[in-house]
Amino acid sequence: MPVQTLDLYRTHRSEYSMPKAPRIVRIKPAQYLTIAGQGEPGGEAFTAALGALYGVAYTIRMTQKRLGQDYKVCKLEGLWWCGDGTGGLSGQPPSDWHWKLLIRVPDFVAHDHVNEAKASLKEKGRDPEVRDVELEDIAEGTCVQMLHVGPYAREAETIAAMKQFAEEKGLEFHGKHHEIYVSDPSRVVEEKLKTILRMPVRRMVG
Repeated sequence: MPVQTLDLYRTHRSEYSMPKAPRIVRIKPAQYLTIAGQGEPGGEAFTAALGALYGVAYTIRMTQKRLGQDYKVCKLEGLWWCGDGTGGLSGQPPSDWHWKLLIRVPDFVAHDHVNEAKASLKEKGRDPEVRDVELEDIAEGTCVQMLHVGPYAREAETIAAMKQFAEEKGLEFHGKHHEIYVSDPSRVVEEKLKTILRMPVRRMVG
């Protein structure tokens, strides 16, 4: 009997909505493989971290498939911030950008699975960044979400629309800027890139 493949996007369809106008979404706590760093996207540190994250993600997935628990490896996501995380990236040099790259995984993936995958990759001589991959629970709660179409450099326009929408609802941004990469930039031209933008919000203080 074939192994059924779990698709987390279908299971949590409402959390990955792609509205063309800002919308409030409720995000349940979720489990992610993560790796953090600093510097411009596409730079040496970023590229090494990305390779390590995918290496661990696919190693775990293949191991679980052999054990009868198959699932699709989710799309790349990322948290972005500068300083203490309360401000945006606008006006800040890319060298000052902090990021945490994410790949969502099912609840049955455990810390032992991550450690085993890291040990296996180390034995195969994979890049040392593999050691920095962690399993982490992230709880965002109430968020404003919107689909951004176009270059990443023009995200400020979409974020401004999200911020205005939140303020009209008596809400304010509270948390790190979250991106979900629907499109692969190596396969899609910049003008057609699709990225889900998500910002946790709370009731305005004061």
